[in-house]
Amino acid sequence: MRLVAPVAALVAAAAALTMAAPAQAAAPTVKISRIWYDSPGSPDFGANSSLNGEYVQIKNTGRSAVKLSGWTVRDETARADHVYTFGDVTLKAGKTVTLRTGRGRDTATTLYWGRSGGTLAYIWNQVKDTGYLRDARGRLVHKCSYNSSRTAYKDC
Repeated sequence: MRLVAPVAALVAAAAALTMAAPAQAAAPTVKISRIWYDSPGSPDFGANSSLNGEYVQIKNTGRSAVKLSGWTVRDETARADHVYTFGDVTLKAGKTVTLRTGRGRDTATTLYWGRSGGTLAYIWNQVKDTGYLRDARGRLVHKCSYNSSRTAYKDC
């Protein structure tokens, strides 16, 4: 009878270990939520209105504001001019900021990459590309890929 209690305790401990959920990486609280890669009317000659028709949205799904200063967004291209670095931007909890490719005046909800100069000014390829969001230390926070000519955007 003395062995029953220790054996029962061991069986219960083993069952708890077996039933425990595996550890998973936490989902990022700041992520790419949409890439609109096929701007209305494109391809054209890179008019500012068309450049601003393509954009990437970054959303903070967390409960706290996040300072994006020094964070970057880029596509698959290895060119330095395809990297956008956030300035003094704080993304409040539950909010989204839209980063448009062309030129414009930054606001709390819309930022501008500042690109111009014709068809080579576009960032997002019209069929297949990947957007990368990295923190100020260069660590990958989130990425979003698309491969479709059937739609103009990808929700991530």
